[in-house]
Amino acid sequence: MSQEQTVSLVDVLEEDEELEEEASAVLAGSDSDHCSYPQGYVKRQALYACSSCTPKGGEAAGVCLACSYKCHEGHNLFELYTKRNFRCDCGNRKFTDLQCKLQLEKEEVNSLNKYSQNFFGVYCTCSRPYPDPDDQVEDEMIQCVLCEDWLHGRHLGCVVPDSVELHEMTCESCMNKTSFLWTYAAHLSGKRSSSHLSGDLCSVHLTCQVIYVLCSSHLSAYIPHQCDRFIIICQVEEVIEPSCKRSREEAEPSCRLKELQAIDQKRVQSGAVFWPSGWRSKLCSCTTCKERLSEAGLSFLLDESDTVLAYENKGKNNEQRQPGHDPLMSALDHLNHVQQLEIIHGYNDMKTELKDFLQRFAEDGKVVTPDDIRQFFEQQSRKRRRDDAGCFFPT
Repeated sequence: MSQEQTVSLVDVLEEDEELEEEASAVLAGSDSDHCSYPQGYVKRQALYACSSCTPKGGEAAGVCLACSYKCHEGHNLFELYTKRNFRCDCGNRKFTDLQCKLQLEKEEVNSLNKYSQNFFGVYCTCSRPYPDPDDQVEDEMIQCVLCEDWLHGRHLGCVVPDSVELHEMTCESCMNKTSFLWTYAAHLSGKRSSSHLSGDLCSVHLTCQVIYVLCSSHLSAYIPHQCDRFIIICQVEEVIEPSCKRSREEAEPSCRLKELQAIDQKRVQSGAVFWPSGWRSKLCSCTTCKERLSEAGLSFLLDESDTVLAYENKGKNNEQRQPGHDPLMSALDHLNHVQQLEIIHGYNDMKTELKDFLQRFAEDGKVVTPDDIRQFFEQQSRKRRRDDAGCFFPT
């Protein structure tokens, strides 16, 4: 006899709640009633691509959350999660047979929008759909913070760290296009060389092979082993410099990137890079580095509020401020008041009973099987028939 696959009820309940919270955070961060087009290129928003209106071979286009509901109902949509600096395309020149119902007047194209293979429903370096009906390997997909494509964990060229939700990831292709990021990766990410100095970035200045450690509390992190090449001076109270040099450095802050390059800490320059929390604040923001980021189209890296985490936190705050909306409500518009109340009460009763039913398994440490769920709904069906019979044959 083949053994049926079973799952712990604790896992089922926790996963369901986690997925619901994640979806709510993404959607609550965007407006579900008004087209985002008047806002211009929105810093970050939930986006969709409609393959019914823009099939593969045509021009890529993206629509906002509200337009996915109001203008593309019943269409085949690709969920793109979130994208940055995007203006809703719904109804513009790319949609030959569709006009936006929420915002009639739009420019023909949004020239600053950036598109990728995601807008045609394929992802990763393997250019496959998600979910992929031909892929039998269970694998998570992770979004690159630069190109915003989604990649399978097994195609990143590195080991995916635990608690990946606490990190931002840059794929290998984007790292190679912006090679200066490898310098930061050598000091901030997990793959480090044991030579020279290691640890968190701090105010380190190299002068004639003398290292001034201005943050003495991190001394142990900076000196993992004996080093005869340098003299270590701790707790420097004051460094006397000519006034003209001091005023010039106040006007032009030193370049943190050059300081890191001077340390010459090595790192294997291959595979994706996972960044720790707060890594953006450690990037150099001197004039030269700002210009470099701007030329590469990466100015957003200096903005902590650009992160998906910041967007999701905004969505969670919006969700807490607004009364909850049950998904069932949208299906009740065409029923009269009595019918609505009957369905709502029945739905809520079933939700409560199902939760209580599953909770007993969780408390006993048992697993739930398909037969258990089938039995529950059969009991609900018998109960409903008894209740309906009671309405016609009151006792």
